Amino acid sequence: MIAETLAGIALVKQSVSFIKDQIDTCKDIGDIASAIDKMFEGEQQIQKKRKGTMGIADQFDTANIARETIDAKLAQEQMQEISNLINLRFGPGTWQGIIAERAKRIQEAKEVELQRRKQKAKESAELMENLKLVGIVILVSIAGIASLVAAIHFAS
Repeated sequence: MIAETLAGIALVKQSVSFIKDQIDTCKDIGDIASAIDKMFEGEQQIQKKRKGTMGIADQFDTANIARETIDAKLAQEQMQEISNLINLRFGPGTWQGIIAERAKRIQEAKEVELQRRKQKAKESAELMENLKLVGIVILVSIAGIASLVAAIHFAS
């Protein structure tokens, strides 16, 4: 668990360092886009760790609580710094536009996944219904054949 948090904060720091080095020379936001992605990924790892599952002792360990809190604050500070740099370089509102577009795409992906799951559940329900119908047809056919055999047997 601690390794995940360290990886998260290291990813944020590495991404921020890259963006700072490249911000003045990049021609468009695409030149630093992968570093922005990695920065968000690192921040998500930090947040996931804070909300993640850990043992009872780890949950109340002051060192873990302090590390998680400070790492989250450091990540937010660095993200704010990048926000300012990007807005200065590409114009006011650029960072907010990036955040808004990212949130929109995440929501769209969630909706697509929800629709996929609903479709899969619907298909499973239809398959079960078809299997039930096939089973009923087979049972009725067996019963019909059995009664026909019985009728032939008793007729002879």
